[in-house]
Amino acid sequence: MKIGFVGVGIMGRPMAGHVQRAGHELLLVRHRSALPPELLAGGAVACDSIAALTERADVVILMLPDTPDVEKSLFDSDGVAQAFAPGKLVIDMSSIDPIATKRFATAIGDLGGDYVDAPVSGGEVGAKNAAPTIMAGGSEAAFARAKPLFDLMGKNVTRIGEAGSGQVAKVANQVIVALNIEAVAEALVFAAKAGADPAKVREALMGGFASSRILEVHAERMLKRTFDPGFRIELHQKDLGLALAGAKALGVALPNTANAQQLFSACVAQGEGRSDHSAMVKALELMANHSL
Repeated sequence: MKIGFVGVGIMGRPMAGHVQRAGHELLLVRHRSALPPELLAGGAVACDSIAALTERADVVILMLPDTPDVEKSLFDSDGVAQAFAPGKLVIDMSSIDPIATKRFATAIGDLGGDYVDAPVSGGEVGAKNAAPTIMAGGSEAAFARAKPLFDLMGKNVTRIGEAGSGQVAKVANQVIVALNIEAVAEALVFAAKAGADPAKVREALMGGFASSRILEVHAERMLKRTFDPGFRIELHQKDLGLALAGAKALGVALPNTANAQQLFSACVAQGEGRSDHSAMVKALELMANHSL
């Protein structure tokens, strides 16, 4: 198939590469960063606009930072809708507002197309290894069309329900991840302040009930101070904002999510917005007046 891919950044770049290596023709358009030279060398075609990309593509995949980016790419004067033809498929793999997603899906459906929201979890490492979890929302027919592409980019692929439900699952995922990062960071700062070697504490905890993927990967980042982004604080902050806005609308209390959001906000205020979300530990270190 001809696959248009909009958004080839930290996550989109390796995901598009998996699609290309499977033999699909890749169509690209510049969003914020330069187009990856390895994709162009592999035969990807650079298009002048998203509309031009859509006109040539069978499937358009979006992997963008936030809700306004997706809305603009879909509905601006040079966006997807301007060149959309019945029968095309739009797959949005961004992490955005579930309510807006339902509206986008309806609009694409009114144009005669299929729409699947399919945010991912697994970070840059997962994307490179074609191993992220993919949480999809859309009709069963639309999901069936998208599933062969999902299988190229991820390993745990689940249809949650109708349009927007993939985004709901991703928001829930981001709540869990943020609270786990906070828990691990608090534990290590406590251990270090108490005079224990935090690396040895992590090593011991990895063999017990407290073991987790966050303790394995992100605690190591905290200890080694390797905060190059696999997933940026500013993006996780955006996702928790979606969780808290949704919770307000639903009348649900998310007290610990709100606390994690405050810690991310403290990091952003210190210029850490583009650091990996494991750098949340820096806010706790500042409050403890003690570094790992």
